[in-house]
Amino acid sequence: MRRNHIVFLASVALSVAVSPVWGADRAVDPTFLRRHLPSVAPAPSDLTTPSCRYKPLFGAGDKDSRHLRGIARFGEITLDGGGRSAVVSYADEEQVYVVLKGSGTLVYGQQRAAIRTGDFMYLPPGIPHGVESSDSLSASIIVMGFRIPAGASVTPPPSLLKANMDEVPKQVVGNHPPSTLYQLLMGDTTSKRDRLAATHVLTSLFTMEFSPGGTNFPHHHETEEEIYLLLEGYGDMVAGGGMDGIEGRHPAKAGDAYFFRLNCTVGFYSGGKEGESKARILAVRSRFPFRDR
Repeated sequence: MRRNHIVFLASVALSVAVSPVWGADRAVDPTFLRRHLPSVAPAPSDLTTPSCRYKPLFGAGDKDSRHLRGIARFGEITLDGGGRSAVVSYADEEQVYVVLKGSGTLVYGQQRAAIRTGDFMYLPPGIPHGVESSDSLSASIIVMGFRIPAGASVTPPPSLLKANMDEVPKQVVGNHPPSTLYQLLMGDTTSKRDRLAATHVLTSLFTMEFSPGGTNFPHHHETEEEIYLLLEGYGDMVAGGGMDGIEGRHPAKAGDAYFFRLNCTVGFYSGGKEGESKARILAVRSRFPFRDR
């Protein structure tokens, strides 16, 4: 009887010692990723030069890039006054640039186009492109890339597709409340509502302007990944779920960026009181590359 008791105690001790090791072998995948742009360190990329730096927020260059499927990259390039990026080209990736600050020139194949704050542009697969800033001003540009599915054929538009946010009206969209005004910047080639109908994987590029205390109502997407970048203001970012769908509320300030996986609850509640400045978010959604079963 004593011998059996000793064997039992030994097996319990062994299981206690081994179980934490088993648990450590398997990390749980995140439902969302969060970054703060000013805190992200620049990293080498194919765009960087002595006068151009790249901060990877999500995707290529970020430690958690494996969690993104349709989105290849999302980050910021900053150029010194008179600086220039390397010229790049991607056969299997469409890109979008959004100029947050500054002015300069976009190199687009054999073309050169002036760019300024608020410009957004579509860069199709296979077209060499890069940017140069004005001599007297630094520039900040958000770079987004989206993976073209294997075997898909994308015909580049006959000329550069570029517009400016000042040209896009602010409006209430769908079932969202009037406290949030949208600018519908870019959609896919079939879009009838966006300023530019250009893309194949990206489904919607837009801004949201929130009145103090406003919200876009938390919701989720079953077939799209999404990224929010808070450009101005503050409030609570909704990222998660829970029994009421809004348990995952996280204090957010300008520079905060969130990547949302499929079916993650996503939303924003603007902080502040009436009379204070509004909050503003740059957002993008893209198709998830589901595989046929």
